[in-house]
Amino acid sequence: MAKLYVIGIGPGGREYMTLKAIEAIKRSDIIVGYTPYIDYLGNLVKDKEVFSTGMKGEIERCKLAIDKVRSGKNTAIISTGDAGLYGMAGPVLELKEEIEVEIIPGVTAAFSAASELGSPIMHDYASISLSDLLTPWEVIENRIEKAAEGDFVIAIYNPRSKGRKDHLEKAVDIILKYKSQETPVGIVKNSGRLNREIILTTLANIDYEKVDMLSILIIGNSNTYINDGYMITPRGYDLI
Repeated sequence: MAKLYVIGIGPGGREYMTLKAIEAIKRSDIIVGYTPYIDYLGNLVKDKEVFSTGMKGEIERCKLAIDKVRSGKNTAIISTGDAGLYGMAGPVLELKEEIEVEIIPGVTAAFSAASELGSPIMHDYASISLSDLLTPWEVIENRIEKAAEGDFVIAIYNPRSKGRKDHLEKAVDIILKYKSQETPVGIVKNSGRLNREIILTTLANIDYEKVDMLSILIIGNSNTYINDGYMITPRGYDLI
């Protein structure tokens, strides 16, 4: 019986892919994904039948992958990061009917960026996307407020696009109601990929022009600090 693999391929670099993800891709006859994500797979798609679509083609891709499994083909639908976080796992499970599905986790951008910054997510954190394509902005604002009030470390996905230039600044204004201006912020562009850029700054000094949709921000909690170029959030261990 054919199977649909819903795969998180990590941030994009091959070294961030899990062995399980690579094996599932090898077992698949067909690969379905967003065009730039297919490119990250390199020669893994050699001799595979590949179907790719552009932006906003998520549901089209899910339906296509399900149809291919029904036709008897092992199929992989890929997402960057983890397929269960802003990826394809949700819509696939909502749409599937009488096919076998396996969700294969991947390294999400918050974790790859955290490793590049140091240890900023050593304690409780919240993951918030600033994209309001599927979630009303009022809901996003409320989530930002609650996360900031609760002193969570906050990982911000989809921080700033050409059509949403002010969303990040609005989010930071909310966060500043509860966090100090000196709260450390790590900004990583192209985490886990070529041309990676890392910026260590503070809430009061974010250069918004340097942030785009390829960036992720990690905003510290009240105990986060920077030492020797590393962003550190203590867990509370007695180090003496």
